[in-house]
Order: sequence, then C-alpha cells, then structure tokens
Amino acid sequence: MALTDIIKEIQKLSIADQLRLKEFFTKSLASISASEPIFKEVSEQKHKDGYTCTHCHSTNVVRFGKYSVKVGMKTMERQRYRCKDCGKTFTDVTNTPLQGSHLSHKWLDFIQCMIEGYSLRKASEMIEVHYVTLFYWRHKILSALNQMDFDQFSGIVEMDETYFLYSEKGKRKLNGRKARKRGDASQFRGISREQVCVLIARDRQKLTYSKVIGKGRIVKSRLDKAIGSKLSNSNTLCTDAWRAFKTYAKDKGLEHYPFKSDGKERVRGLYHIRNVNNYHSRLKGWMDRFNGVATKYLDHYLSWFQFLDIIRFRNDSTTISKMIIDSCLFSTNATYERLRLSTFKL
Repeated sequence: MALTDIIKEIQKLSIADQLRLKEFFTKSLASISASEPIFKEVSEQKHKDGYTCTHCHSTNVVRFGKYSVKVGMKTMERQRYRCKDCGKTFTDVTNTPLQGSHLSHKWLDFIQCMIEGYSLRKASEMIEVHYVTLFYWRHKILSALNQMDFDQFSGIVEMDETYFLYSEKGKRKLNGRKARKRGDASQFRGISREQVCVLIARDRQKLTYSKVIGKGRIVKSRLDKAIGSKLSNSNTLCTDAWRAFKTYAKDKGLEHYPFKSDGKERVRGLYHIRNVNNYHSRLKGWMDRFNGVATKYLDHYLSWFQFLDIIRFRNDSTTISKMIIDSCLFSTNATYERLRLSTFKL
C-alpha cells in the first residue's frame, strides 16, 4: 500500500482514533530515540580501553561490518566485531541482557517500571509486553547486576544476618514436602534448615555486601568464604552477640564490638549496628511486595534492592540509563531456558 493510500485511510478514522494513532506513534518514536544513545554509551564504556573479545577475552579484535536490527518501526545499523584469535564474531550486546531481544526500545520503559516498583502485570499493561517475557527481562538484568562487587571494606564494618524462608515458588512438583500456601511459616520453631541465611555487611561509606550464604544458622566457615577477602586488620567489626561472629573476629585478629539482642546496650561511642539493622528493615519491607520469591532468585532481588539503595530510589533518566548500562558491562549468559531450569546452589 502506498503512503498516500495510508494517509487517506487515516483521514477516514474518527478524531478519537486519529488521536490514539498519534499517541502510539509519538510513544514509539520517543522510545526509539531514547534507547539509541544508551546503545552508544554501552559501546563507549565497553571499548574505552580497546576492543576485547566477548568469547575468549583476546584484544586482537577488529571491526567486522555492520548488522541491521529492527527497533520498533525503524531499522538501525549497529557495529559487529571479529576476534582474530578465536575467529568468532560478536556485537556490543553479545552476552548481555539485551542479547536476542526484539524489543530493545522498550527496555528503558521496563526499567522505569522496576524502579517504580510496579508488578509485572502492571508493567505489562503499561509497555504492552507479556508479563512472562518481563519476568525473564527482570532476571536477565539482575543476573548481571549481581556481579557488581568491590575490593575491600574500610574502617568500621557492621555485620548481621537475616533469614528468609526457603522457597521453590513456581516449581510444579516439590520433593520431600508439601507445598506451602502464600504467607505460611516454617514447620519448625526458630532458625532451621527451612530458612536461608542472608549475610549483610556494610561499612560507614555504605559499601554493602548482601548475599545468600547458606541454610540455617550462620557458621564461621561461611563467613570467611563470603567476605574474608574484603576484610583486613584495619577493620573493626560491629555485630550481634552470635558466637560465629565472635570466633571469626578472634581468629582473624579483628577488633570486635558485639551487641546483645536484648537492646540494653545499643551504642558504644562510634560503634553500633544501627545502619545494618536499618538496611535489614528496609529490605524486608521492600521484599514483602513480591509475596515470597524463589530462593534460587533471592540473590537477584538482593542485588536489585542494593542497586536501588545506591541510587536512593531515584526515578529519572540518568538512573534508568545507569541501570541498563551497568548491567550491559557484565557478561551474562542468562537465557530464558537457563533461568527457568536453574536451581538453588551455594
């Protein structure tokens, strides 16, 4: 159909339908124009020190022509590269959350929904992408952000553990126990193997470690494996009075200030665990919106909250672009199939 014929058909529409069509084209073109600078920034960040092969990490890489990709209603050309060592080709989005996506112009809108805290079904209505697809978009992004790390804590480090009920939410057949209804408690009193331990350590500069480190009560060996490389003799530990923290600090030769859970002594000068307890409280409140999460994905949600804490839950264009750019700087092979078939591992 020629363009003039399309225009004639549009003119036959009612005023209301013409306005809806105008809104559709305006939103589509705005999404495309907003997403293209993001791709350019990803390319610049990934190659600021030269080209590196995504597959074998060789630096013997050359540009290898362009490839076409459809973005909304437009066709865009993007750079392809070839490694002269392994012979494989790759692009700026190979092994990133955006690899293989046919709706890359809608990712920015989805990230805005993530920061706003909208449910998948609400986001699906807003950006017109199926909620199951959005579930996997969410976890592809979070699997990359989960790799964000730092080298060492500085100064005073507050450390405490919190617990989440072990969950296989979404699994059709469970082995060894009956399915729990949403909101059900553990069948055992206190801390048990039905709960997973999340260690949170945080210094006064807000550098934060937040990971699942095992089932049941925290033990000294898990502590060392989790954050031993991030602590030195220059650090001072502030923890609760659980014996695993005491023995760990003693073995490592760290200055240690334990605080009992009875609340009688909360502060000793500069030393307290208020910051980490506040982080716990905010994390638990934020997690409530999901009505429980599968334990195999729990580290992803911890990384999500940690990212939101870093940006202080700001929702603006800079924050949205930072989330997608940061996620694309880490290599991830999180495909729909791998995410669906993944299991909880320590």
